[in-house]
Amino acid sequence: MKTVYPIVQPHGICGAIIGSLFRGAPSRTGWRPRGKKAESIVRSDYLDEVLADFSGYIAADEAYDGPFCILFIVDNHNFRRLYYEVLDHDPEHKDIEQFFRRFKKHLDVRGLSVQGITTDGSPLYPEPIKTVLGEIDHQICQFHVMQEINKQVLKALTHARRQLEAKKAKCGRGRPSGKQAKRAARQNKRLAKKKKDLFTHRHLFVKHTLTAKEKRILQRITRGLPELRHLRSIMDEVYRLFDRRCRTDTALDKLATLRRRVKRFKKLGEVLKKLHSPNLEKALTFLDDSLLPSTSNAVERANRRYRKMQKSIYRVRTRAHINQRIALDMQRDLNMKHVPDTIHTLQIDRAA
Repeated sequence: MKTVYPIVQPHGICGAIIGSLFRGAPSRTGWRPRGKKAESIVRSDYLDEVLADFSGYIAADEAYDGPFCILFIVDNHNFRRLYYEVLDHDPEHKDIEQFFRRFKKHLDVRGLSVQGITTDGSPLYPEPIKTVLGEIDHQICQFHVMQEINKQVLKALTHARRQLEAKKAKCGRGRPSGKQAKRAARQNKRLAKKKKDLFTHRHLFVKHTLTAKEKRILQRITRGLPELRHLRSIMDEVYRLFDRRCRTDTALDKLATLRRRVKRFKKLGEVLKKLHSPNLEKALTFLDDSLLPSTSNAVERANRRYRKMQKSIYRVRTRAHINQRIALDMQRDLNMKHVPDTIHTLQIDRAA
C-alpha cells in the first residue's frame, strides 16, 4: 500500500519502512496485469460461478477490431458473459461451429443445455447452431430487423424530398415581378417548407408510438402525399407484429396480409423490400416462448464494453493481449458481487 502523511523521518536511502498516519491507495509502481492467470480462471472458476444460475437462453455475436474478431456468448437473461474467443481473421462457418462446440462441452460437463439463442441477422450462425445445438429456438434480434426496415423508410422520405425539390419552378434572381413569377415563388416557398418539415419530423415515420400532438403534425406534413401516409400506417402494422399477446402463427398470418397490401403500392413495394426478408419471420419466434428474449441486447452490451475499453488502452492490439484483457474484465465482473458487502463493512467500521 502507498503511504501518505509520513510521521517519522525516512531512514536514509536504504528503503526501510517508515511510519505513516494511515494507508492510502495502492501504488501502481511495479504493478502488472494478471492477464495470464485471469485466462485460466475464466475457463474454470468463472464458468462454475456464472453457469450455476444459467438461464438456458443465450445471445451470440461478433465484434471486429482491425484484423481481429471477438466472438461472445452471453446469458440473455442475467447479461453475464459466458464464453469468448479471439480470432485473427474474419469468422467462417467452421470457426463458429468450433466455438459453439467448445462452449457446449462445458455445458455437457455440468449437465446443462441451451433452450434458445438470439443472434443478429448474420448468415454465420443458422447452420452452426443447427449442427451443434440441434433444433432449438433461434430468434433473430428484433432491433436489427427493425433497424433495416427503418433505414428503408427514411430512404423513402429522402426520395420524397428530392421529388419536392424537382417540382420547384425555375425563377430568376431578384424579386419576382408579374403574376406568374409571383405564383411560382409562392409555390417554391410552400414546397421548401414541406421539404423542411419532412426532414425535421422524419422520426415520426419510424417512431413506435405517437402522441396526439405528433399525429396532428404527421397529418399536416403529409397533406398531398398519400403514399407517405400509407407508409406510416404500414409501419404501425409492422410494430403490431411484435405484440407479445399474440402467437407466432397469428403474427405470420398478419405478415402475409401486410405483404399483400404492400404489393398494391408499387413504389412502396420497392422501398419496403425488407418486409419480404426471411429474417423478419424468424424475428417472430419469441412469441411462442415467453422466456425467449426478442433482442440480443445482452451480447451487444458486451461488444460496447469491449469497444469502450479499446478506446483508452491502445497497447491492447495483439491477440494474446486482447485475450488477457477480456479475461481480466470478466474476472472483475465476477468480483463485483462482493463490492456491496465490502462497502457495507467499511461503513459499519467507520460508524464505530
